Amino acid sequence: MTFEPWTIKYRPKTSREVAGNKTAVEKLRGWIDSWVEGPPSKRAVLLYGPAGVGKTSVSEALASERGWDLVEINASDKRSGEILSKIAGLASSQATLFSKGRLILLDEVDGINLREDQGAITTILAIIKNTQYPMILTANDPWDPKTRPLREACLQVELKRIGIRDGLPLLKTILAKEEIRTSDDALKYIIDKDRGDIRSILNDIQVLSSKAKTLTMDDVSLLSGRDRTESIFEVLRVIFNSRTVAAARRALSISDVDQEMLFQWIFENTPYQIPNPHELEQAVSALADADMYFARIKKTQSWHLLSYALDLMTAGVAIAKQSPTSGWVPMRFPQRISSMSRTRGSRDLRKRIAGAIGEKTHVSVRRAQQLYFPLIRFEHEHSPERFEQIASWLKAKDDLDEMFSEEFS
Repeated sequence: MTFEPWTIKYRPKTSREVAGNKTAVEKLRGWIDSWVEGPPSKRAVLLYGPAGVGKTSVSEALASERGWDLVEINASDKRSGEILSKIAGLASSQATLFSKGRLILLDEVDGINLREDQGAITTILAIIKNTQYPMILTANDPWDPKTRPLREACLQVELKRIGIRDGLPLLKTILAKEEIRTSDDALKYIIDKDRGDIRSILNDIQVLSSKAKTLTMDDVSLLSGRDRTESIFEVLRVIFNSRTVAAARRALSISDVDQEMLFQWIFENTPYQIPNPHELEQAVSALADADMYFARIKKTQSWHLLSYALDLMTAGVAIAKQSPTSGWVPMRFPQRISSMSRTRGSRDLRKRIAGAIGEKTHVSVRRAQQLYFPLIRFEHEHSPERFEQIASWLKAKDDLDEMFSEEFS
């Protein structure tokens, strides 16, 4: 079965299909159309906004609907002004052979490292000044001091995160095409949790709905607590596609997911992302060593060992993978996290009862469960009258009845 990421499958084909940011898209369209009369005073646009809002998708849609060539260059990947000059310089001046026009897209200009990319900003400014075709520069952070000359040379257009008003109809349309049942509450929740990052939203709902062809509040509650700088799926993508230790370590810097929780995500997805048996053996071995370090840290509080665990579960796994994955393999939710989510209500109930016992007996919640639950269970089964007295003393009759009814159901 062939999987296609929804971020690609449902990428807008024209600028009018872009959800949200209507004012910004109209401004871009007007600027593009103004080139009919010749180059405008601002020959380039600085299109900015947080990751995942569709800066590249909008640019591609603008070129596609006009039948133009799209010359796409990642500014942060090209390591010198000389390379930028050869690529973008030619694109800005040479005539096209088979299409009506050309749009030059210079991605991630705020990612330029001025110590390594000497002359890059100066070269880009020169290209903007002389370009015969529209140029769009993208940035997550347009206020970086090094991009100030680019801000002054460009028309600035901001793309904002998608809101519920625009996001809800878009997601309902996509899920209807995929024949997936859902609810407005679930979609609103995921838009809010992913902070309007449309790329993360589509990745999340595709994975969450892939198994049962439904998307419920129980499904999206798995995302609770994922207050992160990047989607967990983006973090995993970095780990499984890195070819150097430094690149794999970057995954830790772009995620706020708890370290042991991230371990569970990596562990669950490793067999699917690394199908080669020999490479999988090396990756699992690295994860096993990382797990041993985590256990030692918990037992001895030797936190100086943490760096070894983190390197093994990120760089160790990344370096083990040498063969590319065939096709697109979706990321999966860890079974352990899913199980914990399903049993959260039962665990909260037991903690509540243990807390009531602890208040009466002056022991911890953990000790209350170990010492007193077996005794209360025995009284429940063999002496209903005594059980009623204990429940009354703890003021937890309803909770105890619910706990035992779950055990015997």
